Amino acid sequence: DELKLVFRSEGEFETNGDVLETMENQLRLQAPISTFFDAVAGVRVDTPEGPDRVYGVVGVHGLAPQWFEIDADLFVSDRPSFRFEAEYEALITNRLILTPSVEFNLPFTDDLAIDQGAWGPKLEVGARLSYDLLDRAISPYIGVHYERVFGETQDIATSEGKDDDALFLTIGAKLIF
Repeated sequence: DELKLVFRSEGEFETNGDVLETMENQLRLQAPISTFFDAVAGVRVDTPEGPDRVYGVVGVHGLAPQWFEIDADLFVSDRPSFRFEAEYEALITNRLILTPSVEFNLPFTDDLAIDQGAWGPKLEVGARLSYDLLDRAISPYIGVHYERVFGETQDIATSEGKDDDALFLTIGAKLIF
């Protein structure tokens, strides 16, 4: 495909408070820049944690050697940040897939409304076990996810009495159409 329109959405639901903690939606255009990589441009909208945020997105997405899926995005606004994501799909069977992943988020400025400090990164490591259904168009998954914040972001979390790390159980589905 020469030009792709991609919608990505990710959210976190807090079961203790029975509330949607975060929601990130991205609408991106992707165009090939090499055999395995696309240039990315689009918009990202974050809700409901703190005030709503809107960012421009510029980055690259693709398949690195050894079949690692890579996303490197710069989020442009009055509160810019950078995100690097890598994941690998390890086939256990033709339909049962284990997907380890790592994500690194780096804010460039303070954003106290969403508890981020300048240059205080957040590291997320996880793994999902999914099963492909309906010609691989729907893949429900279950997994485990670990998050840790560092630097200024860690200082903000500890000053507010929050933990600087957390372990989560994840459930969801990947849809392709």
